[in-house]
Amino acid sequence: MSESTPPHLILASTSPYRRDLLARLRVPFAVVSPEVDETALHQETPEQLARRLSFCKAQAVAERHPDAVVIGSDQVADLDGLALGKPGNHARAVEQLRRMRGRTVIFQTAVSVLCLRAGMTQTDIAQVRVVFRDLSDAEIERYLTAETPYDCAGSAKSEGLGISLLDAIHSDDPTALIGLPLIRTARMLRAAGIELP
Repeated sequence: MSESTPPHLILASTSPYRRDLLARLRVPFAVVSPEVDETALHQETPEQLARRLSFCKAQAVAERHPDAVVIGSDQVADLDGLALGKPGNHARAVEQLRRMRGRTVIFQTAVSVLCLRAGMTQTDIAQVRVVFRDLSDAEIERYLTAETPYDCAGSAKSEGLGISLLDAIHSDDPTALIGLPLIRTARMLRAAGIELP
């Protein structure tokens, strides 16, 4: 890769949320599935899990595309040190939201940027503190019927109707809650030689 040729950028994710967020930066990129086992390790904290998975996703794709700059990201909802992942179905979403009502949940959103050929690895994490209202069972049911957020960590899709479940959001990187902390991602991409405004 010559100095005049910009590095190829790949998003190591099949998440439509991350794809839409990265598109905001108006840099051409490809999407490649990382195919990584997302099972937590024994005694791994939610923050450690998010960091490890973001790196593993980027690394899995970077090994197939060593000249590219690869972005990996992962989000874990952290309720008092307990990792809440994607519920996958209605019953588990109800259980998650009942546990979170009236509580503060930290959404740990990690991002990694790798370029194997350049020997560059960067990982950072954005922590978003989300205060949930004291939701009634009826509110939870109405929300889940309307939104079906079974592919979202913690069952709360804040960019949609899920915002109505919340009392407050505290973050220094607001898009982290949707799945990709763009302030941190842009900083890492500039360090990797990707030109941004």
